[in-house]
This record gives sequence, structure tokens and C-alpha cells, in this order.
Amino acid sequence: MDPYQGFDEFVSSHTTALSRVAFLLTGDHHLAEDLLQVALSQVASRWPQVREGNPAAYVRRCLINEFTSWRRRRRYHERPVESPAEDVDPIDLASSVVRRVVVGRALAQLTPRQRAVLVLRFYEDLSEAETAAIMGCSVGTVKSQTNYALARLRAAAPELADLVASRSGGPR
Repeated sequence: MDPYQGFDEFVSSHTTALSRVAFLLTGDHHLAEDLLQVALSQVASRWPQVREGNPAAYVRRCLINEFTSWRRRRRYHERPVESPAEDVDPIDLASSVVRRVVVGRALAQLTPRQRAVLVLRFYEDLSEAETAAIMGCSVGTVKSQTNYALARLRAAAPELADLVASRSGGPR
């Protein structure tokens, strides 16, 4: 039996979603590609053990761990890249671009762990327990990191108050 049976299918079916997670973590398309490549190579080397469980969760965990390691090793500055869609109302497009820039700058001010919690909880829409399992911490840590991260977002970008309030359950 081929030890890598099913790996190609897994990569084909999950690359888009995992690429988005990597981009949200890094804020840069090229770094996101590198991060995903490293994570998938780690998964490939362990595929026989991983394929029977939840490989997508394992890859997310690898993405988080590798991103955190990169942030510790390299002090790089993020450069958000905007590529607006075509055939969009210019007023909506302008406000959307402004919001993305503000969100990108605000997220860049968070610690890697806080950013990871927000990406997993609100972008990936994972529960606190699922996020804790992926990050290798307790549910209480996920709750506190989410609270700290949202507070930092409120302070860093008060213009996002409506977005932060809708994610955290109300204004504070």
C-alpha cells in the first residue's frame, strides 16, 4: 500500500482554504505560499499517521506553529497587498479597500498567538475547543487571547468598532 495514498486528493481539495488561512496569518501572498508549502511538506512526511485523523486540522496547527516560529526567527515587516475585484461599485470598493487596509494594519499589531486565535475563531469559524486543540492550549487560553486581541484591535483601530463589536457579542 502506498504510504501517501490520498495525499494528492487532500491537497487538491483543501489548498484554497488553507491558502486563505496562511494569507490571513502572514498578510502577504508570497509568505503565505511559503508557509503553506512548509506546512504541507511537514504533513507529507507524517501522512500515514495523519490521514486517518483530521488532516485539515493538523495542517492548520502546522501553519500556526510555523508562523509563530517565523515571527520569532525573522523580524519582518508585513506589507499588505491589495488586488481589488473588477465590476464592483467604486464607492463600495473604496470602503472595502480602506477597511482591509485598516484591518491589516490592526492585525499586524497583534502577537502571532492573538492573530492566530482571531483567524481560527472568526475566519475559520472554529469553536473555542477546536481552536484550543489546534493551538495546543486550553479553552481558557483561547478565550483570554481572544479577549486581549479584540481589546487591542479596539485600541488600534477604533474605526472598526462595528466589526469588532459584531464578532465579540456587543460593544464594550
